[in-house]
Formats: sequence, structure tokens, C-alpha cells
Amino acid sequence: MLARRLTDSLYVDAMLLADEARAYFDASYRDDGQGHEVAALEPFDRVLFSCESLKVTTRLMHIIAWLLTQRAVDAGELSNDQLRDASRRLGPAVASEPDALMRLPETARTLIATSVDLYRRVERLDAGLGEEVVTTSPARHLLHRLSQSF
Repeated sequence: MLARRLTDSLYVDAMLLADEARAYFDASYRDDGQGHEVAALEPFDRVLFSCESLKVTTRLMHIIAWLLTQRAVDAGELSNDQLRDASRRLGPAVASEPDALMRLPETARTLIATSVDLYRRVERLDAGLGEEVVTTSPARHLLHRLSQSF
């Protein structure tokens, strides 16, 4: 089980990033002049921009759902066995094409990169949940070595 402080910290990061992304992508489509970055893009790049905004949203929703599952385990609402079920694991995220991203506004690229970084951090944590960690206390290890010597 992950430390509560870690999941809380990641949850705050994910929620702040989700709010920042929502505000940016919503403003990008306004007709009041604030969406000038997207309006200046070529038609194909506007479609690319829309696809990337959906990828960011999907990544963040997978992260938030995963973190809420960790909180449920910490609160005793789910067991560790339930946590290992495939339906409780981190959902897949579609990768972005680096060459295509270079055609997008810098703010969009920054949000995309930040969401990918956060997703990868959580992905590493999720991958570690399937591994059983066996620890032997140093005292028991020493007792075992002593019993083997005599």
C-alpha cells in the first residue's frame, strides 16, 4: 500500500493540472479573442490540438481514478486483493507524436508534457503494486545465519 502522503500529493498535482488544462483548452476555443493560439493554426493542426486535449484529459482521468482507488484501499473500503484486479489498475494512455507536438502552441506542449510526466510517475507506482515485497528483519536474518553455523 502506498503512503497516504504520496497519494495525497499526487492527487493534488493531478487535480491542479486537470484544472489548468481545462481552463486552457476551454479558453482556446472561445470566440472572444482568447483562443487566438488555436485560431492561428492550420485546419489539420486544430484537429491535432483537439486530439491532444482529449489525450491530456484521458491521462488525467486515469490518474485521478487510480489515486482514488489507492485512497479507498487506505480507508479500508477495498482490499489489497481487489487493488490487484485489472479493473483497478491504471488505464492505458495513448502516446503523443513528438514531431506533431512541435506544431502546437508552447502552452499546449507544456501541458501535454506535464500530463505525460505525471502519468509515467503513477504508471511506475502501479507497476510496482503487482510485486510482492518480502522483507526479512535484520534480527531474524542474523538468527538464521547463527542457527546455520551451529
